[in-house]
Amino acid sequence: MTAETSTSTFSKDLLASVVVFLVALPLCMGIAIASGMPPTAGIITGIIGGIIVGFIAGSPLQVSGPAAGLSVLVLQFVQANGVEMLSVVVLFAGLLQVGAGVLKLGQWFRAVSPAVIHGMLAGIGVLILVAQFHVMFDNEPVGTGIQNLLGMPGTFWDAIQSDDHRLKAGAIGLLTIVAIAGWSYAPKSWRLMPAPLVGVIVAMLAAGVLGLSDIHYVEVPSNIWSTVVFPTPENLMRIIEAPIFIGAVSIAFIASAETLLCATAVDQMHSGERTKYDKELSAQGVGNTLCGLLGALPMTGVIVRSGANVEAGGVTRASAILHGVWLLIFASALPWTLGYIPVSALAAVLVYTGYKLAYPKVVPTLQKFGTSEVAIYFITIVTIVATNLLAGVVVGLVLSLLKLLYAFSHLEVQKTEDASSNRVDLRLKGAATLIRLPMLASELERLKPNTHVHVHIDDLDYIDHACIDLLSNWDRQHRTTGGSLEIEWDGLTEKYKKRSGLRVRAEATGR
Repeated sequence: MTAETSTSTFSKDLLASVVVFLVALPLCMGIAIASGMPPTAGIITGIIGGIIVGFIAGSPLQVSGPAAGLSVLVLQFVQANGVEMLSVVVLFAGLLQVGAGVLKLGQWFRAVSPAVIHGMLAGIGVLILVAQFHVMFDNEPVGTGIQNLLGMPGTFWDAIQSDDHRLKAGAIGLLTIVAIAGWSYAPKSWRLMPAPLVGVIVAMLAAGVLGLSDIHYVEVPSNIWSTVVFPTPENLMRIIEAPIFIGAVSIAFIASAETLLCATAVDQMHSGERTKYDKELSAQGVGNTLCGLLGALPMTGVIVRSGANVEAGGVTRASAILHGVWLLIFASALPWTLGYIPVSALAAVLVYTGYKLAYPKVVPTLQKFGTSEVAIYFITIVTIVATNLLAGVVVGLVLSLLKLLYAFSHLEVQKTEDASSNRVDLRLKGAATLIRLPMLASELERLKPNTHVHVHIDDLDYIDHACIDLLSNWDRQHRTTGGSLEIEWDGLTEKYKKRSGLRVRAEATGR
């Protein structure tokens, strides 16, 4: 690489890092508040995700930080077990990710049905939207996802009737959403400034000009490291308790799946270096281990920041690393400026983020792979909202496995007889495996002797060796009766070679 090329690359990364920093700053704070943590916990995660994970990542252009996708799980855990235990589960979740990366399990995390992943993200979007709607009016979330959803009209109506700070906060939140949505219509040259930051700046200016001193503002200490909650030996020993251990496994699994899904999406956005999935998984584990040691939020690869990085012209991992440096400098030198941000503005950013996650734009794509994929998608969403995130993901995974078992055990045999030509056509559809061999054998035995049988395999997805032997043996026997069998044996062999692992991978990647 020449000096001129190196300088050009660095200048592109430098500009991209500033854009990513401006995108990350409001999201880091908003996600922390939504997770029941101080804003600094999100900023610290962003710093580690940029400087540390950015340096060792397996996906150079992916940007890591606190993710909206984990905020619901973290909030539920914090409410049930306290802030001091979050550092323990994040620490052990990170160690699990490092172990998974070392054992080269990165590709397996990709083998989760897209319907479940997208359903998980959409369910998280709904939970974020209905919870942060209340925060946008300077209220606390009501409770569960269903309670927050049903309580939205009451919160809105109470704010209108009260005519106090809640109505003002709601107005600031609505103004933030309008600014974010309207920014997409701004001249393209202006849109280098990220929409979430524009929304927050508009909210800050409006609150300052109108003198809204009674609404809630972000509270940030002068030293961001003063909020660090280190895991104690006593708390570390509690990892053997079922709720704590399940929390660590849940965070590790969901963070890994979301990260690697994001990495795949980022690879499709550029033509540079491809993701090394096991390396990326280990890097995320290192990052989450450090986040646990410092009492910060768990991290994932984040599509919003990563997409902004690619669109802004990021070329190497330097853009992700520098964005972490800017977060560190800003939070260390100018923390007092964050105190001018209305909490309702950050809640509004997350309401809009939740809406974007929940919008079912993926349904037409899933529909191409069958109605069952769409059903799994919506069942996952409903279960998450009605119960909790982990239960929804488990239900989605179970349904996907049941669908897979059905696909590899379901065989249709359609028979068409033509008496005038003494011909029978058998059309096989599905999977001819040992499980369905008795049914296939029964259909063959019912055929009359001395007939010409044509077996069509165009719609056959897979056939195992036992069924090939059945057809071969029946062919020899049928010929002794004066009949004949027409079948594409070479094509049947190719169907046999199409191992189940290939089918699983195709369904997992949506191709």
